[in-house]
Amino acid sequence: MPLKSFATGATLIAAALVLAACSKPAPSEEPIRAVKVITVGLDSIQSGAEFSGEVRPRVESRLGFRVAGKLVRRPVELGQVVKAGQVLAQLDPQDYKLATEAARAQVAAAATNRDLAAADFKRFKELRDQNFISGAELERRDTTLKAAQAQLDQAQAQLNSQGNQASYTTLVADVSGVVTAISAEPGQVVTAGTPVVQIAQDGPRDVVFAVPEDKVAIIKAGSSVDVRVWASKTSVKGLVREVAASADPVTRTFTVKVSLDAKDALALGTTVSVVPQAFDRSGVQVVKLPTSALYQSGKSTAVWVLDTASMTVKLQTITVATADGNEVVVADGLQPGTQVVVAGVHVLSPGQKVTLYQQKGTPAPVVTAPAAPESVAAAAQAASAPAAK
Repeated sequence: MPLKSFATGATLIAAALVLAACSKPAPSEEPIRAVKVITVGLDSIQSGAEFSGEVRPRVESRLGFRVAGKLVRRPVELGQVVKAGQVLAQLDPQDYKLATEAARAQVAAAATNRDLAAADFKRFKELRDQNFISGAELERRDTTLKAAQAQLDQAQAQLNSQGNQASYTTLVADVSGVVTAISAEPGQVVTAGTPVVQIAQDGPRDVVFAVPEDKVAIIKAGSSVDVRVWASKTSVKGLVREVAASADPVTRTFTVKVSLDAKDALALGTTVSVVPQAFDRSGVQVVKLPTSALYQSGKSTAVWVLDTASMTVKLQTITVATADGNEVVVADGLQPGTQVVVAGVHVLSPGQKVTLYQQKGTPAPVVTAPAAPESVAAAAQAASAPAAK
């Protein structure tokens, strides 16, 4: 009997061991993750709107011939500095010279007819004084003289016009400046008025840049602008001279022209950064967070908020107003004093327990943002609308 009881007990123990080996192991507890947090406060916006612009001449003229013809000479090239009165291009003047000679011959013929009519009138006047002819005959001679004089005047006017046409075959610069475009080459037949050379006149220069339609209403004529040259550290001041009344049909942006002081004249074509003072928002207190704190939850932007009592995290949906450098401006969703996770946001889950990250040898667990006033809503509204100076 004792041997039989021992065998039965051994069998039961073996069965229990087999059942224990086949059962699932108990799940291990999820590790507590370390996170970095900041305390939400208010801070001032550091950046403003910045646009890319280009230095252009205030007056740029497209010069062309007043007459048509074949271009035989163009002594200027792109980028060349020219003076007023300098020859820019030359048409073949042969046809216009022949027309001038023909007009000169007509003048000679008209002058001969006028002299003949004048001699006849003089002779008939003497006969009338002696009562050899009637007064009506003298009047006819006077009318013939006047008609001959009119023909002479007409021929002289045509000669002057043809002379002008011949002089128009030479294109000269009416102002000093720089050649910025060439539109015709020697051998080309051009019509009257076709642009041949484009000249940027010496004098005041403008900075031209484009503004989207949702911001053009903020920029006013006469407002101040900071102009910074990309290739150097040069920075000059300018004033808004003109704001386009209509948008560009292709880009749907509005062109803004900024006048520069004569002493600050920059090289034509220089690429610059334009910072309108109307967009300056320095001093505006807003809620800002680093971009590392953002978490995409569906179509909404959210952050992980730390519950210090239970040391767990939960998602909080926020509204982002704009960007300020590497930070974002929060318009709604956070209250001052809230602690937000700024590192490790993509490995968290709602209700997960966390601990504050602490580097070795450093006791500081929390980064605190600047002190926050009682209301964040007013600051968020200020961030969405630039402060006007």
